[in-house]
Amino acid sequence: MRLGDERAFSALYDRHTPYLYRLALRLMGGDEATAADLVHDMWVASAPRMASFAWASALRTWLAGFVVNLARREWRGVARTAVLPAVTEEPTFEVAMIARIDVERALATLPPGARQVLVLHDLEGWTHGQIAEHLAVDVGTSKSQLSRARGLLRAQLRPTETGGST
Repeated sequence: MRLGDERAFSALYDRHTPYLYRLALRLMGGDEATAADLVHDMWVASAPRMASFAWASALRTWLAGFVVNLARREWRGVARTAVLPAVTEEPTFEVAMIARIDVERALATLPPGARQVLVLHDLEGWTHGQIAEHLAVDVGTSKSQLSRARGLLRAQLRPTETGGST
């Protein structure tokens, strides 16, 4: 992309923003306003650096790195508690939609580090090596955070004995 080429930037923006927003939304535990702010800040931070992008990785991965770094900065600056609105179950909801909402809610309650590794590894397909390199942690830390996140998700999604199914 040539510096100042608005059409090229617009095409990149249109192509990558939906994915980057979904990533930010998951990293921020469903906080739509913060996710939108992260994506905006990501474009502001990455646009001046586009000309120096070395193509050592996919552009999408490079842009996702900005989102991850901004999310980490957000977590350090703001103590968050996951407060999600109650979902009203209507007969028109399909079982798959309810299950997805339950998973998104459970994901939002994970501690930021565990949620970050789970999203990057299980949902985005990053390797532990890529996660460790990007987050400046050991591969073992990435693996243990993933294990922790999966365990917490399983515990939250397990049907309860009082009213759940088996």
